[in-house]
Amino acid sequence: MWFALTLILSAALVHLHFWWRGKLRAQSRQQAADLAAGQRQQQQQRLDAQAQQQVLFNSMLEGLLLLDKNRRINLANRAFNNLFGLKLELRGKTILEALRVHELEALVQRVEAEGQVLEHELKLPEFSERWLQVNAAVITNAAGEREGTILVFHDLTRLKQLERQREEFVANVSHELRTPLSLIKGYVETLLDGARDNPEVAERFLKIIERNANRLDLLIQDLLAISALESGKVTLVLQPTDLRPLVEKVFNDLHSRAENKGVKLLNELPALTAKADVNRVDQVLANLVDNAIKYGRVQGCVSVGGGETGDGKLEIFVRDDGLGIPTAALDRIFERFYRVDKARSRDQGGTGLGLSIVKHIVQSHGGEVRATSEPGKGATFFFTLPKA
Repeated sequence: MWFALTLILSAALVHLHFWWRGKLRAQSRQQAADLAAGQRQQQQQRLDAQAQQQVLFNSMLEGLLLLDKNRRINLANRAFNNLFGLKLELRGKTILEALRVHELEALVQRVEAEGQVLEHELKLPEFSERWLQVNAAVITNAAGEREGTILVFHDLTRLKQLERQREEFVANVSHELRTPLSLIKGYVETLLDGARDNPEVAERFLKIIERNANRLDLLIQDLLAISALESGKVTLVLQPTDLRPLVEKVFNDLHSRAENKGVKLLNELPALTAKADVNRVDQVLANLVDNAIKYGRVQGCVSVGGGETGDGKLEIFVRDDGLGIPTAALDRIFERFYRVDKARSRDQGGTGLGLSIVKHIVQSHGGEVRATSEPGKGATFFFTLPKA
């Protein structure tokens, strides 16, 4: 009796033991699964947070560079890569390994010593002209210990270019004004000193003064015109404009100048109608034809022609048969005050602004302007206008 009860009790205890062990194992497996799921969820949340952070940083216009306490790159946004022309993965690299810009490495050392550096200007050596402004600061933890460095880069290239253009413009205007003013002042002083008593000398001097006064007046008019065009203050009166009769008008206006040089004017333009401001297009044609007469050969020919481009635009050209333009100068001839031959241009009475005015007028119509030339065989200037 007792033996049977002992066997039954032992069997029950064994069964209870294995049942309890199974339950513990199931609980352990569930806890392990829950822990793994929690870790995966936390990891996914971290990845999502990093992705959102990267998207946020990549949406910035400024370049952003984040370094760890060992000066290795932890994060660089898209704007930073674009500024430095980079396409490789930068994470984990030092500045010198990734960029080879020693001045930037020195800046990081200075930031670590001073805590922050503001409005530091940096010129990138690998680019012909790229200026950056860098604001940098040390990142610290709650205990005040350095954890890394953050640098923000602003592109100053456009600002530097505008500053240089302004300086060149002021210098060029000063030079252009100084020459005729010096001549006028010199001849006036000579007249006051007694030359006015000699009628022949006085007349010659007065003609020189008049010529230089006219040159000053033309320069001021061109300066006002280009200022208005660049500032966008010129309002175009767009209307259907027949171009062939407009070329004839320009030829009539410049007929005496062409006749004095023996230049033949040819209107080869077919019947074309542009959507344009007739007075501004007249100004473009007058500038180009006048230049063609000036710099074409004596007893030469100036022709105007053109046609449709097939994309809703018209292309007009003005061609001369003069000495032509050097290839190296073709990309610069539409700049303000740029002259291929400075002495010859001034002798011809030019201000150096005519082609720049042409460019701005054409661009304000949504067109483009360009020039081609073969030295010794003349030059051809092209410009486009919208078709009516």
